[in-house]
Amino acid sequence: MTPRIAVLSFDVEQDCPPYLASTRGMGEGLPRILDVLSEEGVKATFFFTAEMARKFPGLVRRVVDEGHELGSHGYMHERLDKLGFSEARRLLEKATKELRRYGDTRSFRAPNLQLPDELLPVLVELGYAVDSSLARYKPPFPRGVRVAGGLVRLPVSVTSSVLRLPWRLQRLIHSALAPPLVYFSHPWEYVDMRSAPIRLDCRFNTGDTALNLLRRLIRFLRGKGYAVTTVCEAARRLGYSVEC
Repeated sequence: MTPRIAVLSFDVEQDCPPYLASTRGMGEGLPRILDVLSEEGVKATFFFTAEMARKFPGLVRRVVDEGHELGSHGYMHERLDKLGFSEARRLLEKATKELRRYGDTRSFRAPNLQLPDELLPVLVELGYAVDSSLARYKPPFPRGVRVAGGLVRLPVSVTSSVLRLPWRLQRLIHSALAPPLVYFSHPWEYVDMRSAPIRLDCRFNTGDTALNLLRRLIRFLRGKGYAVTTVCEAARRLGYSVEC
């Protein structure tokens, strides 16, 4: 039986790309997320773009200092599947170098969850051990953890907007999911985006509501016997030999 393991992860990027170029999620949302995680006593994985790490070094240091996992989310949230191999490799190398100024970085998640298979060996060469760029709700619809190209691939369970649905509906969804559970969201979702010029689903239940729902999710998972941990630690607990 698969252990009851749940991962909380956050894709740290500008506000709702490609619609906005602002960074309210960094100044307002990310500190609030860290406060909740500290109050609840859980660790999470933060997949930073190198651009956000460079602009907000204090937040990267806080993430690392508080014992969370620092992961890579590319350089400037570029779509790797839209780039040539050489350019994608160059940006992965550049992002990795920037992020490892702050701490060991062994986990990766591609922007828009789009990672060409040809880049898997590049990630291994750069020292990554775990990838979380697959999603159970997107082709090829992976049903569980797999090893490919030397990487442990831990798929995301649901899209981020699920975490902003009304709790009564969310609870049904979470209860139906098979472990390991991997959740992700973005710092900008924890800022009030109701007046932002973005899609309705990106504005719905943002800000305080999203923060309260995050807290309810953590407590729900614990009540169901889940260990809430990081991406890399989840891979280890599932029996894979990885260095975190």
